[in-house]
Amino acid sequence: MIHVVAIVTAKPGQRAAILEAFRANVPAVHAEAGCIEYGPATDAEGVGPLQTPFGPDTFVVLEKWESLEHLKAHGASAHMKAYAAKTKELIAARVIHVLSPA
Repeated sequence: MIHVVAIVTAKPGQRAAILEAFRANVPAVHAEAGCIEYGPATDAEGVGPLQTPFGPDTFVVLEKWESLEHLKAHGASAHMKAYAAKTKELIAARVIHVLSPA
Protein backbone atom coordinates (compact mmCIF):
# COMPACT_ATOMS: atom_id res chain seq x y z
CA MET A 1 0.00 0.00 0.00
CA ILE A 2 1.07 3.57 -0.70
CA HIS A 3 0.02 6.58 1.39
CA VAL A 4 0.03 10.11 0.01
CA VAL A 5 -0.18 13.35 1.95
CA ALA A 6 -0.50 16.32 -0.38
CA ILE A 7 -0.43 19.81 1.12
CA VAL A 8 -2.05 22.36 -1.18
CA THR A 9 -1.81 26.08 -0.45
CA ALA A 10 -4.09 28.32 -2.46
CA LYS A 11 -3.40 31.87 -3.44
CA PRO A 12 -5.08 34.11 -0.84
CA GLY A 13 -8.83 33.64 -0.84
CA GLN A 14 -8.83 30.87 -3.48
CA ARG A 15 -9.07 27.73 -1.30
CA ALA A 16 -12.86 27.42 -1.73
CA ALA A 17 -12.54 27.55 -5.52
CA ILE A 18 -9.87 24.85 -5.55
CA LEU A 19 -11.89 22.67 -3.17
CA GLU A 20 -14.96 23.03 -5.40
CA ALA A 21 -12.98 21.73 -8.39
CA PHE A 22 -11.37 19.06 -6.21
CA ARG A 23 -14.69 17.75 -4.90
CA ALA A 24 -16.10 17.64 -8.44
CA ASN A 25 -13.17 15.37 -9.38
CA VAL A 26 -13.43 13.01 -6.38
CA PRO A 27 -15.97 10.56 -7.92
CA ALA A 28 -13.67 9.99 -10.91
CA VAL A 29 -10.71 9.34 -8.58
CA HIS A 30 -12.71 6.98 -6.37
CA ALA A 31 -13.60 5.00 -9.52
CA GLU A 32 -9.91 4.49 -10.39
CA ALA A 33 -8.36 1.06 -10.00
CA GLY A 34 -6.37 0.85 -6.78
CA CYS A 35 -7.92 3.84 -5.02
CA ILE A 36 -8.53 3.02 -1.36
CA GLU A 37 -8.95 6.52 0.05
CA TYR A 38 -8.87 10.00 -1.45
CA GLY A 39 -10.23 13.14 0.14
CA PRO A 40 -9.50 16.68 1.33
CA ALA A 41 -9.17 17.83 4.95
CA THR A 42 -8.81 21.25 6.55
CA ASP A 43 -7.84 22.40 10.03
CA ALA A 44 -10.25 21.20 12.73
CA GLU A 45 -11.79 24.03 14.73
CA GLY A 46 -11.45 24.43 18.49
CA VAL A 47 -8.45 22.14 18.95
CA GLY A 48 -6.31 24.77 20.62
CA PRO A 49 -2.59 24.31 21.32
CA LEU A 50 -2.73 20.60 20.47
CA GLN A 51 -2.32 21.35 16.76
CA THR A 52 -0.22 23.41 14.42
CA PRO A 53 -2.79 24.74 11.95
CA PHE A 54 -2.14 24.90 8.22
CA GLY A 55 -4.17 28.10 7.93
CA PRO A 56 -7.11 29.40 5.92
CA ASP A 57 -5.52 29.01 2.48
CA THR A 58 -4.31 25.42 2.87
CA PHE A 59 -5.91 21.98 2.69
CA VAL A 60 -4.46 18.50 2.87
CA VAL A 61 -5.30 15.59 0.58
CA LEU A 62 -5.14 12.20 2.29
CA GLU A 63 -4.76 9.28 -0.11
CA LYS A 64 -4.23 5.53 0.01
CA TRP A 65 -3.44 3.47 -3.09
CA GLU A 66 -3.00 -0.27 -3.52
CA SER A 67 0.37 0.24 -5.22
CA LEU A 68 2.78 2.78 -6.63
CA GLU A 69 1.65 1.75 -10.13
CA HIS A 70 -1.92 2.71 -9.26
CA LEU A 71 -0.72 6.07 -7.93
CA LYS A 72 1.26 6.72 -11.12
CA ALA A 73 -1.78 5.87 -13.26
CA HIS A 74 -3.83 8.29 -11.14
CA GLY A 75 -1.36 11.09 -11.81
CA ALA A 76 -1.47 10.41 -15.55
CA SER A 77 -5.27 10.21 -15.80
CA ALA A 78 -7.20 12.60 -18.02
CA HIS A 79 -9.38 13.84 -15.15
CA MET A 80 -6.33 14.71 -13.03
CA LYS A 81 -4.75 16.58 -15.95
CA ALA A 82 -8.01 18.52 -16.38
CA TYR A 83 -8.17 19.30 -12.64
CA ALA A 84 -4.55 20.49 -12.69
CA ALA A 85 -5.21 22.77 -15.65
CA LYS A 86 -8.36 24.18 -14.03
CA THR A 87 -6.66 24.97 -10.71
CA LYS A 88 -3.12 25.83 -11.81
CA GLU A 89 -3.55 29.60 -11.51
CA LEU A 90 -5.23 29.29 -8.09
CA ILE A 91 -2.45 27.34 -6.35
CA ALA A 92 0.42 29.10 -4.57
CA ALA A 93 2.26 25.92 -3.50
CA ARG A 94 1.88 22.15 -3.44
CA VAL A 95 3.96 19.62 -1.53
CA ILE A 96 3.40 15.90 -2.04
CA HIS A 97 4.67 13.21 0.31
CA VAL A 98 4.52 9.59 -0.93
CA LEU A 99 4.92 7.15 1.95
CA SER A 100 5.14 3.42 2.59
CA PRO A 101 3.76 1.85 5.78
CA ALA A 102 6.51 1.60 8.39
